[in-house]
Amino acid sequence: MLANSLVELDRAHLIHPVASWRGHEAAGVRLLASAKGARVYDATGHELIDGFAGLWCVNAGYGQESIVEAATKQLRELPYATGYFGLGAESPIRLASRLADAAPGNLDHVFFTLGGSDAVDSTVRFVRYYWHARGLPGKDQFISLEQGYHGSSTVGAGLTALPAFHAGFGVPYDWQHKIPSHYSYRNPVGSDPTAIIEASKAQLLAKVEELGGAERVAAFYAEPIQGSGGVLVPPPGWMKAMRDLCTELDILFIADEVITGFGRTGPLFACADEGIVPDMITTAKGLTSGYVPMGAVFMSDPVYQTIADASGAAAVGHGLTYSAHPVSAAVGLAVLDLYEGGLLENGRRMGERLLAGLRGLSDHPLVGDVRGRCMLAAVELVTDKAAKTPLPAASQPATRIFDRAWEEGLVIRAFGWGVLGYAPPLCCTEDEIDLIVARTRTVLDRTLDDPDVRAALR
Repeated sequence: MLANSLVELDRAHLIHPVASWRGHEAAGVRLLASAKGARVYDATGHELIDGFAGLWCVNAGYGQESIVEAATKQLRELPYATGYFGLGAESPIRLASRLADAAPGNLDHVFFTLGGSDAVDSTVRFVRYYWHARGLPGKDQFISLEQGYHGSSTVGAGLTALPAFHAGFGVPYDWQHKIPSHYSYRNPVGSDPTAIIEASKAQLLAKVEELGGAERVAAFYAEPIQGSGGVLVPPPGWMKAMRDLCTELDILFIADEVITGFGRTGPLFACADEGIVPDMITTAKGLTSGYVPMGAVFMSDPVYQTIADASGAAAVGHGLTYSAHPVSAAVGLAVLDLYEGGLLENGRRMGERLLAGLRGLSDHPLVGDVRGRCMLAAVELVTDKAAKTPLPAASQPATRIFDRAWEEGLVIRAFGWGVLGYAPPLCCTEDEIDLIVARTRTVLDRTLDDPDVRAALR
């Protein structure tokens, strides 16, 4: 009765993110009740392996007592402290220091936000302030990648390049521009890494020229791996080549690590995979393992010093009530302890096992591509491997595949064009990784039995 009551209350009052409101009213909520490690349980007691870590975020896994204890202790001692008026608290100061020490290169300064979307928004404000401080206010155009995701706030949704985040919202703005993704599986230049890198560089140069030259372009945004665009992994050297080109053009390079940060691709920051130092990095999700809201902007020392010198005694007018929240920071410190205490290493080992297992599905008639890095992976489904034909839209792959995975005891991301996304907690065991793979094969077999899918198969 309690579960039924909650379903009805949900229908009547709770607006869900990125959902069909009428569709959700009709279907009703799937009610989660508890979780431990890499497993979650719904209100009926159904056990599932969370192969997506909530929303790419519960990197440390559920039920970590050290995190709960850190939050409880901070709540008792000092549940809130503003960062305004020169005030502060111990936990955010210590967290900023540890993060700066761990970040690549000269990313020595940290601005805390509530999550990834407002971290991206904050970078836009900082970028604009920086160029005004440099006496170059005409550098006001921003470039990002097609199929990129940079949040769903008003500004971030414009940098995002996924149709659902634009439709009906009047974005992107006329100062927000896109170049094609590196998408190796479907790149017009083919899959050769050098060709893809050269094509992306040429596309960025062409866009800069189209906008009036580098004196008009403020910043370029890229995810080390494009998450919500379908877990699109650039070829080795792509991030470094784009960062070097931005440096050459005097364009700020912003790495969006909201998904890839904190062990998701192996190291604490995915930028370390190629040894690059962006001008800013945005993070969230794994920063607190999703236990409490928090994001962060990492700012390089040259950018920080330019803004600080220009503002002088005046306030830099950007702030958030919950920036550097002491409870979130205490959680962040406890999560860092877990990462450094063995979770990163376990994630690397389990990531190798996950990718090996998923690549073992390549013999399935529906599997066109398997890609990923460590604990971030995708399987792209097709009905014709040679032509790379996506599943028919009428087969509703996002709904059917998610539903079937749920029935089989697995939570994954099912994208609307037939891509399955994986981002398991770093605490997964070998048995849990193997179950993720085995249950995926069962889902693929059930999907293959759909008459509309089988009719489209070549």
